[in-house]
Amino acid sequence: MRIGYSFWGFLGAGITDTPDGGRSHRRPLIDALIAAGHDVVLLQPNRDLIEAGDDLDGRYTFDSGLPDIDVLFVEWRWAIAERNTTDCGTAGHTCDLHRQADLLRHYTYQGGLPTIIWDKDRQLPANDALRRRRGVVVCEAALAPTPGARSLLFPLDDALLRAADPSALAAQARPCPLAYVGNQYDRDEAFTRFFAPAAARVPHRVAGKWCEPSRWPHVNFIGRVPFNEVHQIYGSTLATVLLLPDRYAAAGQMTQRIFEAVLAGCVPLAPANIAHVEEFLPPQLIVQSAEDVIRCLHWLHKIAGSGEHADLIATCLGRLELFLLSRQFRVLQATLTELTSSHAAVLTWRRR
Repeated sequence: MRIGYSFWGFLGAGITDTPDGGRSHRRPLIDALIAAGHDVVLLQPNRDLIEAGDDLDGRYTFDSGLPDIDVLFVEWRWAIAERNTTDCGTAGHTCDLHRQADLLRHYTYQGGLPTIIWDKDRQLPANDALRRRRGVVVCEAALAPTPGARSLLFPLDDALLRAADPSALAAQARPCPLAYVGNQYDRDEAFTRFFAPAAARVPHRVAGKWCEPSRWPHVNFIGRVPFNEVHQIYGSTLATVLLLPDRYAAAGQMTQRIFEAVLAGCVPLAPANIAHVEEFLPPQLIVQSAEDVIRCLHWLHKIAGSGEHADLIATCLGRLELFLLSRQFRVLQATLTELTSSHAAVLTWRRR
């Protein structure tokens, strides 16, 4: 089938000054759709080429119009003041929201086309009419999604997990005890509770966009880093803390940071208030407080480079199977088949 895919972000490394976390998993998912025989057309601007000068070897089709498609797949965009709510042409304006509205109007509302909404940031209100519209399926990257929505986690390329060597990762030099890679967005409480007190005790660094670093004057904020440097940071760091906004934690929505860290051998610690946290990590890495974080850091420092360390990394790698692309793709493929079959049945009934 021909799938129109709408996303605001990059398929390649993109640019440094962007919050797009989808670069860890978006391209493998689109490649899997293409490998399965689907024709994928990308419906938002080609930011890889426009902003990063990357033509992606000409492998992907972008279309700024309204091409014929069988299914609309949307990575949900929401209103962001002074960015996509302003008039077109205004300084700082991004047209992702306007384009999404045009796509939904043409394909979903007027055309009645099967539509998948992937609400990756949990921004679509629970009472939004889209959730109840015939021919629309809402997916969320959570283990406990909103009632009526389906779970579609951020996919991890199977090949990356198969290639990970726990012993080699454990033997790697890790001069930095603690790091966090990610932006501030709605993480203040978790950061203050779990990361900042530990940062006062050990060398550390925090990469990402943090608008109010003065709240934590002792923390070493290094600003945004290029996407390709994320693996290097984790690869030289002993541990990280998985900080989630409350709306993610309540639904068991883990971000791609978990597999970015583990694949580099950086051991992730996770707050106990994350729903289904035991699905993501073994119990010894689940923390209740900053004191637990500090205790874990001392323990990890003690076992660093040992067989116990390698076994721990291996256990963390095993938990990543939950995110495997092959597993998540089966969910998506089943949803596509269900939607298009139902749509075909409705068209057949209408012709009678």
